Amino acid sequence: MADRKPLSQRFMKATGKLRMFFGPADQGGLEGPVKYADGAAHQQRQQELQQWDVVRNADGSTYLVKREDGDK
Repeated sequence: MADRKPLSQRFMKATGKLRMFFGPADQGGLEGPVKYADGAAHQQRQQELQQWDVVRNADGSTYLVKREDGDK
């Protein structure tokens, strides 16, 4: 029993064999448009973000500043 391999090595060997049948994991492309599952929630987040301005310092750091009412 001392010659038994660790569980992690046995798992990797098993998934390596399954990869022969199923292939590598699918990685989607970056060219297409972003698809949002919940359009209403995305719209609400976009409206909430409209109340902030991004300020960038000379050193490259950024922070948010709340917009004034007349800045819209």
